[in-house]
Formats: sequence, C-alpha cells, structure tokens
Amino acid sequence: MQLKPLDDRIVVKPIEAEETTAGGIVLPDAAKEKSQRGEVIAIGPGRLLDSGERCAVGLEVGDTVLFGKYGGSDIEVDGEEVKILRESDILAKIV
Repeated sequence: MQLKPLDDRIVVKPIEAEETTAGGIVLPDAAKEKSQRGEVIAIGPGRLLDSGERCAVGLEVGDTVLFGKYGGSDIEVDGEEVKILRESDILAKIV
C-alpha cells in the first residue's frame, strides 16, 4: 500500500533507537526511549492558503528529521510502523 498524505502532512519512518549506550551497556527493550528521529518517506502537496495557492513543504523525501515525542499519529502500513505528522510538528532537519 502506498500513502499519499494530504495538505502539509508528512509520512515519517522512525529510525530505531540505539541498543547500546556510549559506554557500551546494552539496553533492554523496556529501557529504550521512543525514537524522535525518522526518515521522510512521503510528503503532501502543501497547505492551502487563503489565496487558493499551495504553500510548498520545506522537506524532501529521504530527509532525516527530528519530531516531538508525542506529535503526530502512529499507524502501521504493510507491517511497518510510520508516523503521520504536520509540517509544524517537525522540529528540525538533520543535515
């Protein structure tokens, strides 16, 4: 199944959290925090302005982004977890 987000929504595939700490300690599943990084896999056409024009989204497919811990909606597509976020829920683009 393919997703085509509407308006300024963005589909992000979360990147798995680290399994070990910087000191080499292996973290169990219960101790891992929810990942706040992800890869953009689909982008909507942009928000509709009052003038009837679309405001372009400032991201591209393949970008790595940071998003809020509780932002967006978690869904499962073809057995894969993805998040659907608004452009305003994206905190930063990792360059």
